[in-house]
Amino acid sequence: MYINFWYPVIFSSELEDQPRKVRMLGQDFVVFRDSGGAPKVLANTCAHRGGSLADGKIKGDCIQCPYHGWEFEGDGACHRIPSLGPNANIPARARVDAYPVIEKYGLIMAFLGDLPEAERPPYLEIPEFDTDGWRATWMNYQVPINFERSIENGLDPAHNEFVHPTHGFSGEREGYKVNKLRWIGDGEWGPAFFGKFKSPDSKDPDFAKIKEASDSREAGSGVIGPNHMWTYIRFAPGKHLHQYMYECPIDEHNVSIFLINLRSTLLEADKDQKVNDMNWMIAQQDIVVLSDVRPIRTPPTNTKEFMVPADEPIVKYREKLREWDGWGWRIDVEEVSRNTRKTAYAIPCPERRNRKGWVLDPIPVLQTDGFSDTIGRLDAKN
Repeated sequence: MYINFWYPVIFSSELEDQPRKVRMLGQDFVVFRDSGGAPKVLANTCAHRGGSLADGKIKGDCIQCPYHGWEFEGDGACHRIPSLGPNANIPARARVDAYPVIEKYGLIMAFLGDLPEAERPPYLEIPEFDTDGWRATWMNYQVPINFERSIENGLDPAHNEFVHPTHGFSGEREGYKVNKLRWIGDGEWGPAFFGKFKSPDSKDPDFAKIKEASDSREAGSGVIGPNHMWTYIRFAPGKHLHQYMYECPIDEHNVSIFLINLRSTLLEADKDQKVNDMNWMIAQQDIVVLSDVRPIRTPPTNTKEFMVPADEPIVKYREKLREWDGWGWRIDVEEVSRNTRKTAYAIPCPERRNRKGWVLDPIPVLQTDGFSDTIGRLDAKN
């Protein structure tokens, strides 16, 4: 799990007039809207005596701790300490971490890290959102899978033939082979590619219309950071499905997946549920396989898995992870686990670069040299 990236928190429609507690990166956060409706995301642990802010109340622009009534504004500063009486001077150290937030595409995302705005990685954008000729549906589900394994599965061009009967022929097609991939973009924040594939005709009359033009399709996937991924499936001219997946690790073993699906066909509103049902069916097929993959997290070296050319997207993704390891962005989950009973941590927010004397310790991160093994890289080339 990594700090300094954008993470999906909650769908806009799910955040109304009550605060919500959301667990991300193994830590708890409080999410609420201020009096103007702007979403705010703060570390959930009160700087006073460790109360859970999400179990409190919204008071104007503040979240009030249920333990002693301390009120924190959306920027993390303490606005009121009732025990000090009216008009008391509030110490500057009485604050909690507050995170940059964007609300877009019906989704609330927070930047969980301390980088200044100019240095932050991008988030995955949806260029066709709210444009004519496209229709969107939304899904969110939590699964007991490490998020890295989930992202790698989405980048895997070979698994469709065996895992998804609608995408491949269950390994029964003579001469099956993963076609050469067409790489796109500069890969600054992760790999991206397209490839040709064949899939069987659909027995569903609606989806059969999508596939009727050709039995040779094109699909592509790409990532932005460790946890944002797009997948484009081009069945025929003008008949496309574009999926945007925003993943948030709940912890090392569980992930919350927010899926925004755009389609340029079957635009009728009464087809929304059918599209979501199809997406959920496909997700469940992945979940069955990924639930028993070992090790649970991707291994630290590619030599512990025998990589082949079709695994090149996974190898490139892992190289980016090792690069971010070298930047000191990976959370030291073992250190956090050792101290969980005696230390309350916070993901450091950007304001920590401007102020000292914070009450909660910043979450520990691994310090590595970012070394990426070359043997595993060569395995994928040979």
